[in-house]
Amino acid sequence: MSFPLDLELSALRKRRSEKWVSYPEDVLPLFVAESDVALAPPIAERLAAAVADGDTGYSADAEGLRDVVSQYYTRYGVESAPGDVMPVYDVGVGVRAALAEFVPSGGRVVHHVPVYMPFPGWIRRAGHEPAPVPFDEDGGINLPAIEAELADGARAVLLCHPHNPTGRIHPQSELAALAELADSYGAIVVSDEIWAPMALPGNEFRSFLAASNTARKVGFAISSASKTWNLAGLKCAFVITGNRAQYTLPPYLAGAAGHLGSLAARVALTEGEPWREQLMAALDENVDLLEKLLAEHLPKAKMARPESTYIAWIDASAYPELGDNPAKTFLSEAKVAFSPGIAFGPGGEGHFRVNFACNPAVLTEAFERVGRVAATKAD
Repeated sequence: MSFPLDLELSALRKRRSEKWVSYPEDVLPLFVAESDVALAPPIAERLAAAVADGDTGYSADAEGLRDVVSQYYTRYGVESAPGDVMPVYDVGVGVRAALAEFVPSGGRVVHHVPVYMPFPGWIRRAGHEPAPVPFDEDGGINLPAIEAELADGARAVLLCHPHNPTGRIHPQSELAALAELADSYGAIVVSDEIWAPMALPGNEFRSFLAASNTARKVGFAISSASKTWNLAGLKCAFVITGNRAQYTLPPYLAGAAGHLGSLAARVALTEGEPWREQLMAALDENVDLLEKLLAEHLPKAKMARPESTYIAWIDASAYPELGDNPAKTFLSEAKVAFSPGIAFGPGGEGHFRVNFACNPAVLTEAFERVGRVAATKAD
């Protein structure tokens, strides 16, 4: 399949987003979570029409994004009313708002490590202190460690579901147990579900809010069309509150969503499914390719096949000559930019994260380059 990961580097380098301006042109960028796709046609057409009309003002939810999100999230097991949905600027804003509004100032917020790099910063900006805990030995939610933090006074858990950087979809049994634990200590659970639409073939995503009635009582789900349809620059996400009677976000947050982002998100969630299915099929092929490339060029590295996302978490600790930060070595010596594992917190040493939402030819060249560096280091 060539669609939709068939764009050439010459076309992609015309882009002015972070992925394409952070490094010189001799570097292959497989770091930040932008995908190398052209916009889905229905989205491109809607945005072009808005620009042609000069329709670039404040967002007013004129096309019913709340209703669309409420309906869309039923596929993830959540029955909600439009009033349970709050459009926000981006997922980070939604996370910070929930923590700031419903956790006592100066409290601690539990999160797993390694995890998406901004989590500790979001927690601090909300006026709280991060309380990192490792995953359990099987890579699952570490309920005993979380309970120890809650017993010591933490009053929130910030969850990454599906998880970044591992691509794991947390099982509903683990999520239900987490909800019971949070409820027993009077804590909330804020679930970052930005990757929700990106379950790879053979996997199914269900929201934290779908895990149980208790999960709805204590939980928030925060998501966006941005990762799946490559809309991060348009700034629109949404918070779904499981228990609006007790937890209502301030209404001013809705005005912070980007107007063009709101228009694009509505089209993505109502007309973007055929395009999304083709994307996920192409990404699944790239995971197959990545496994082959690792076996050929970094045979001692380990990767748990991601269940969701377009990022892969590579354990290169069996190559001590690459150091604790193999991404740094690969950038300087192979001219390939990966996300450094150490940026994801404790447990990231010796790891790096790969964005595989790219042309298979680019992915192949990247690992040919790093394989040569690894072989040279081993000599």
